[in-house]
Amino acid sequence: MPFYDLSKTERQKVVDEINQAVLADIEKERSNNLLHYFSDEDTYIRKTAYLAIGKIYHANQKLRKNTLKLLTALFENTNEKVRQTAINSAGEIGMYDFEPVEDLMERGLLDAHHSVRNAVIGSIKKMGEKNPVPVLAFAKRFLHHEDKEIRREICHGIELRGRKYPQDILPLLQELQFDKTARVRNTLVHVLGQIAYKKGCLETVVAHLKTWENKDLVRDALEEIIDVHDRYKDFAIKTQDETMEYIRVNGGM
Repeated sequence: MPFYDLSKTERQKVVDEINQAVLADIEKERSNNLLHYFSDEDTYIRKTAYLAIGKIYHANQKLRKNTLKLLTALFENTNEKVRQTAINSAGEIGMYDFEPVEDLMERGLLDAHHSVRNAVIGSIKKMGEKNPVPVLAFAKRFLHHEDKEIRREICHGIELRGRKYPQDILPLLQELQFDKTARVRNTLVHVLGQIAYKKGCLETVVAHLKTWENKDLVRDALEEIIDVHDRYKDFAIKTQDETMEYIRVNGGM
């Protein structure tokens, strides 16, 4: 039965069982239970397993070496769900301790399967929010990668940090301003829109865009920012009209 078809009490029982089984594997340096849960068809079962990994890693320093060793081995599995869940587990670790999982993140970013690469992007989002300095340094390494999808994915991955702290990611986004790939350019414009509608963010984004050289891209980004303030009007600090007026006065276009 799917996880969320269970009652709340039954779900908690499953979570407790998974936590205990994952801990047992890590303590005994085996992957029987981990492989079972990491390959489960139910997304929520896999999520429970990778959340358990993160909790165990942070709670028990003595088990960290075992945990990392098992995740590295599981990433070699031919099942993309197993590799995906190994990366999501590494993301839980990287929110507070990035260096030990950096190699796994790089390997995941280059994985042949989109679900594994997407797990890296999701991990960059959550890691970047909690542990920005090493995570953004990692992202910067791939901004000019020869694979356009990696450039696009990195651009998307750093978005969440930018929603609260746009100043942290704007210099990285700026490096993509002359990217000639449409998908990368479109993602860049999208991200600029997404990081501009919270309190204080519009001012930061607009001021930074004035320093960019690609004025065509800046124009498209400003249009997206204006549009976002309508689409997200229930969450945006400014109205669309206020945003248009602010950009007219301060946009430098």
